[in-house]
Amino acid sequence: MVEAVVLWNEPNNLSHWNFQLDRDWTRFSDMVKVASVAIRNVSPDLPIVLGGVSSCDCDFLRLMASHNVMDYVDVVGVHGFPLDWNHWQLSDWPDRITEAASVSGKPVWVLEVGASSFGAEEVQAFGLQRTVDLLRSQTERIHWYSLLDLPATCPAETRHREAEGSSYYRHYISDC
Repeated sequence: MVEAVVLWNEPNNLSHWNFQLDRDWTRFSDMVKVASVAIRNVSPDLPIVLGGVSSCDCDFLRLMASHNVMDYVDVVGVHGFPLDWNHWQLSDWPDRITEAASVSGKPVWVLEVGASSFGAEEVQAFGLQRTVDLLRSQTERIHWYSLLDLPATCPAETRHREAEGSSYYRHYISDC
């Protein structure tokens, strides 16, 4: 059973979008609008989520609102990994969710959140428990990214290595 449809292209990640073709995000905005209309024609009650807003980027949400995208979606989905690669504190989650809801005028779902163990399971247990404590009253949905790190024999493969913040030990499994 389909519970929602998420429209995203991990938009505010520089490696995922061709800024030469769509400098002001007009094409992306138009794609979201066209897709939303098509979805509504087939399934009028299916929630449509603007997703992939990495690091809970409210400037991107403001831009989407200026392109009237919020008129076509029901929910905003955000990502955040403050213990791994985002340069903000875990305790910032409630303020980030509140701002995203205010900027978008929509409910906010956390579509990706997680914490690497850094080799110590108690670190990941702390990250999971603290994240849930901070978010459970802020959002209807929390999707935990993964409960398992990559095996030590499989190095993390990211596009930007440590430039994304600290190395994220569960990201992009390779063929090992």
